[in-house]
Amino acid sequence: ASARVAGAGSVGRALEAEISQFFGTGRSLLTTSCTHALELTAGLLDASPGDEVIVPSFTFVSTASAFMTRGFRPIFADVQPDTLCLDPRSVEQLLSSKTKAICAVHYGGIAADVDALSHISQSASARLIEDNAHGLFGTMHGRKLGTFGDISTMSFHETKNITCGEGGAIHIKDFDLVERAEILRDKGTDREKVFRGQVDKYVWRDVGSSWVLSDVLSAILRAQWTRREEIQAKRLAIWNRYHHELMEWSEKWGVQQPAVPDGCLHPAHLYFLVMRSLEHRSRLIQHLESRGVMAVFHYQALHLSPVGVRLGGRAGQCPVSEAASDRLVRLPLYADLSPSEVDQIVVAVTDFRP
Repeated sequence: ASARVAGAGSVGRALEAEISQFFGTGRSLLTTSCTHALELTAGLLDASPGDEVIVPSFTFVSTASAFMTRGFRPIFADVQPDTLCLDPRSVEQLLSSKTKAICAVHYGGIAADVDALSHISQSASARLIEDNAHGLFGTMHGRKLGTFGDISTMSFHETKNITCGEGGAIHIKDFDLVERAEILRDKGTDREKVFRGQVDKYVWRDVGSSWVLSDVLSAILRAQWTRREEIQAKRLAIWNRYHHELMEWSEKWGVQQPAVPDGCLHPAHLYFLVMRSLEHRSRLIQHLESRGVMAVFHYQALHLSPVGVRLGGRAGQCPVSEAASDRLVRLPLYADLSPSEVDQIVVAVTDFRP
């Protein structure tokens, strides 16, 4: 109806305003993916030769790779055994004069130890970044995840709670960075000023890329955004059923369930189990497949990937990340999963004997 399908249209702008209002502070800009939001974040940090960013080893490759595109060297820290989020103790051991930023990931939407990480980043004069791909709609101490760091990023990939297929956003607390973020997002030009009527032509001002989300995808995403409470209620109901109905089985067989810290409200992004061994994990996945249930593992420790090894990664460097890579399995979790399907999954899991 608007006759515009490219980015920076009326639908995308309206959604950006709604997301910004949701966070209550700062400015949100839609991007073509969370990866691109992280690359935009790295661009705003202005890396100098040798600058480092501390990231968890147990995360998606974009958390590290995005910073490398702008000249940062990722330093891999371990995660906490209970939440699988960035471990502040590991971060402290890796701090150096080259540390420019610390990037926390809220794994599964469960908050990282943002209090400790905020203190560490401030003491080190480093930026705290939140890779909030899992954590949108989660809170800690009543405060929304994505508002603790200087900059946070979001994902609207098809695997996320709300989606437009491929998409993302960056949320910036420091308004002094917003204008430059707009420039980097739009091919390094100040075209946003044309749209606002501030100038009659735009010019090339910085080295950026094409990271503006099309209005077609913005429209799909806005439809999901308006239904977020309904979607979240369904996901939370499924997460809670898994957690309570698998508790006795997990305790009996020494299987680790997600741990939710005091003061944390999670968005039910995913539900995982950590088995006692790789062999148990493999057998559980095969068992569930035989029952018509697709369960999958998740991240592989980045410090042991080919790129991680080239950066100096070695076995034993991040033992919790390595164990999670071998032993974690994810159960199906999406809003349209029916109660009878959840019944089927719970029965299939509890019939398994490690």
